[in-house]
Formats: sequence, C-alpha cells, structure tokens
Amino acid sequence: MSEQIEKIRNSIETLRQEIINHKVYSIIKDVDDLKIFMQFHVYAVWDFMSLLKTLQNNLTCTTVPWFPKGSAETRHLINEIVVGEESDIDLDGNRKSHFELYLDAMNQCGADTSQIEKFIATLKNTSNLDSAFSAAETPKEARDFVNFTFETINSNKDYLQSAIFTFGREDLIPSMFVSIVNDIHKNFPESISIFKYYLERHIEVDGDHHSHLSLKMTTNLCGTNQQFWEEAEQATIESLKKRIELWDGAYNQMLIKKIVNNNS
Repeated sequence: MSEQIEKIRNSIETLRQEIINHKVYSIIKDVDDLKIFMQFHVYAVWDFMSLLKTLQNNLTCTTVPWFPKGSAETRHLINEIVVGEESDIDLDGNRKSHFELYLDAMNQCGADTSQIEKFIATLKNTSNLDSAFSAAETPKEARDFVNFTFETINSNKDYLQSAIFTFGREDLIPSMFVSIVNDIHKNFPESISIFKYYLERHIEVDGDHHSHLSLKMTTNLCGTNQQFWEEAEQATIESLKKRIELWDGAYNQMLIKKIVNNNS
C-alpha cells in the first residue's frame, strides 16, 4: 500500500481505536438498548448510501447520452461497490440495499423507524436537510454527522468523498460489539436475526472486499497531488470525530433510559 495511505492510517489510529473501544458498546445489554443504538446508527447507514451514489455520479457517466468518463479502473471500482451496497441479498435471498436491510432489522426488533422514515419523506418533498431534520426531530449528533457528510458531498471533491468513504466507514465494527449482539441473539433470535446478519454482511463485504476496492479508488483519485492527500487526511479525521459524537449521542440516550428505569 502507498506511503500516503499509511500516513493517513497512522494519523487516524488513535481516533479509530476510540471508536472501536467506545463506551456505547459496553452499555448495550439487551434488545431495548440495541433499539436506541439503531435509531442513531440508521442515519449513518442512510448517508453512507448517499455518499456512495455521489461517488458513482462523479466517477462514472450516469446521464444520457453516455460518454466515457474518468478512469475505467476507477469506474470499475465504484460500480462494483455500488452493486454490493445497493443490491445485496437478505436472509431469504431477496435483493436489498444495506439501508433497506437495516430497516428490516429495526422493524424486526421493534426499533422506532418513524423518525428516519419522516426524515426521508420530508427530504424527498423539500430537498432540504434542515427541514427534514426538524420534521423528524433528528438528534443533534445525527444531524451533525449527516451534515458533515453532505458538506463533503457538496464540496464536489471526489477525492475527499472517497477518503471519508474509505477511512471513515469501513472496518469500524469491533469484535466486542459482534459478541454482544451474538449473546443477545442467543436469547432473542426472533428479534435480532436480521441485525446479526447485517453485521455479518458488513464485516464480510464492506470490511474486507469493499475496503480494498475503496483504498484503490482513493489512491487513484489523490494520485501524486500532495494537497489532495493532506485534505483527504483532514476530512477523514473530521469524519471520525463525527462518528465518535454520534456514538456519544447513542450512549447518552441509553444512559438516560437506564436512569429513568432504575428510578421508576
């Protein structure tokens, strides 16, 4: 792997470890805790798809008439990732995007999907993030997370979009969280079998194959431009900080629930 990739990896390692060892995982004890986690996390799952499609729009020709655009190598990389993320298979072999699979998991365990559904419905009608956040009463941490993603999308800098896609999203699910979910699944298989499957697919597809593809994509886009690499590093650092804040929001919400339950 290139020297520049290693430089970014070294610069974000502390933040990455902070995410992997975040206290949010240790507070998840049952399905009710998991529901709160999912109500925060679903915003990251959704805007990941928006980031993905932005890259496809920027790196390939998605309009008619068609013309060759950019590098065929880069087109291949992003198109292969899109196929896996936008049309994977669920437990029954049906084609689903990872976002739709996540909604299925939320519905199965009884997590409230009304907020994210209201957000998406309002955004469809208004094309305005602030209006959608307000209508859905989206938590501040989720707003900040999505806003940063869309600031990067609106920068029109494909190398920054690729950087936060590559380093800000992949390989961030700790084994501790997988173990917690597996333990809950033993007691409530009918409630979280889809979520367990989602995590397994994320680790298998996103954390392995797609991470290699996205590393190549970022390397191709930054090339030998030192300024691009420096901007990519800063954007990645900021994206990881936003992830930590998102997890802080989920943790605080769970903590409030536990305090209220203990006092009632």
